[in-house]
Amino acid sequence: MIDPSLRPVLAILASLLAIPLIFATSSRRNLREGVTIAAALTKFGLIASLVPSVVWGGETHEASLFTLASGIELALEVDALGLLFGLLASLLWIVTSFYSIGYMRGLDEHAQTRYFASFAASLAAAVGVAFASNLLTLFVFYELLTVATYPLVTHDETDEARAAGRKYLTYTFGGGVAVLAGTVLLYAATGTTAFTPGGIAELATTDPTIARAIFALLVTGFGVKAALMPMHSWLPDAMVAPTPVSGLLHAVAVVKSGVFGLARVILDVFGPETVESLGVGLPLAVVATATLLIASIIALGRDNLKRRLAYSTISQLSYIVLGLALLRENALIGGLLHIPAHAFMKLTLFFCAGAIHVETHTDDISDMAGIGRRMPLTMAAFAVASAGMAGIPLLAGFVSKWYIVIGAIEGGGWFFAGALLLSGVLNIGYFWPVVYQAYFESPDDHDEKPLLRGVFGGQTAVETDGGRPVEDGDDHADEPEPYETDHLGKYDEAHDHHGGPPEGGWTAAGWWGGESTWFMLGPILAAATGAVVLGIVPNTAVFLEIVTTVVENVGVMA
Repeated sequence: MIDPSLRPVLAILASLLAIPLIFATSSRRNLREGVTIAAALTKFGLIASLVPSVVWGGETHEASLFTLASGIELALEVDALGLLFGLLASLLWIVTSFYSIGYMRGLDEHAQTRYFASFAASLAAAVGVAFASNLLTLFVFYELLTVATYPLVTHDETDEARAAGRKYLTYTFGGGVAVLAGTVLLYAATGTTAFTPGGIAELATTDPTIARAIFALLVTGFGVKAALMPMHSWLPDAMVAPTPVSGLLHAVAVVKSGVFGLARVILDVFGPETVESLGVGLPLAVVATATLLIASIIALGRDNLKRRLAYSTISQLSYIVLGLALLRENALIGGLLHIPAHAFMKLTLFFCAGAIHVETHTDDISDMAGIGRRMPLTMAAFAVASAGMAGIPLLAGFVSKWYIVIGAIEGGGWFFAGALLLSGVLNIGYFWPVVYQAYFESPDDHDEKPLLRGVFGGQTAVETDGGRPVEDGDDHADEPEPYETDHLGKYDEAHDHHGGPPEGGWTAAGWWGGESTWFMLGPILAAATGAVVLGIVPNTAVFLEIVTTVVENVGVMA
């Protein structure tokens, strides 16, 4: 049942209208940040109010913006799939807003008003992506999201930040061109761009060559922000942005807009049956599998914590794409459920990395031996999220990956199931050393990382900067790699790392929050709790109900 409603429009306006208020209160930071929190709570409340009617009532909420030409309309519609993305983004904006206060004040960052305003604009665009009722509307908000997030990527205004921003625009606008081309070709072939659960009927009778071209263009365009290889390299470089940006926009809004777009293409443009008949699902599954394995291997060799997390994100996004490409009920449930599961876990990990940077100015894993004494709660949350990323039971990552593996086996995809299990082992390989050395090693006696640069179990011949082995007479051995600086683009010329333990080792902070402010610790623990809840009680978590509704509406092969 369709219900005309203003709530989709109001959900976008909640953060959009906050932008002038944020600028107006720039000289009073408490009021400015109060506006941010109020807008985030309002946005989430509006979207959450749609859950009962959409999930349990079977309704969709529509709102027409305006018509460009006959049959070409910019319109919003809240269905179960859009609600999944919109609810997640708005919920985590609340958490990230509190975290941003602690982070930006802790580093006494410049241009904080611009930062909070850009965040609000980004969330307006992200919800527009979620609630788009057709491919053209999705394209418009997809491009607006790129524009809104660019100031966040380049926030530090260093040469590294500007270079990362240029690369970000080049890749994402290039992807946008592919989406637009696919949209135009789709309209020419079918006369519509409207999302239809199970796919647009006319595509099933379209010339297969044209249909495959449309699929290729759309998958390529959305695959850029989904960081499918070889279109992924913008993401690690974008880690030069402040950590809250890396956390929400590169674990939720931006990269998830890419996989969300792919979900729309597979489920609501082509439909699983047409994707199967065209034979385009298998190639996409192969690309996703290659991406999740290769990115995990690269992550093993990254010593900078945020860059290791970036390659982990590239790998984990491909779990979602693989689940969609397998076209089976359980695989689809797992792929879609991994959208919120990954968001909670990865947001926790990025928040932890940011807290470590703010409090100790330490960015490299090789400098973190014994840091569990200094930041016990932070590293405990990091351990929980890491275990979830590896697919350990009782955490969100296990549930979503279980569904994907079962779906792969049901469809005869034993190769894909094996690749998923291998990826879990690789996850342990690049996360466990961080946790182990934080709690069980000391700065004076530890195995340096990353694993791929050294002798397993040894203390020598290990490179930790991702560069070449140091040789006698090498005058450039101490220079940092490009982007291997902190988010401020600074490098300590007197040492080959940032921060690290002070003289005498890390000072014990205790388990009662002495390691950081609660503006940062609270969001870290909240995000980690979300990962646990999704893992222990998935049947009562609303995200699983939403995902199940999506799959039921589409109708897929068991």
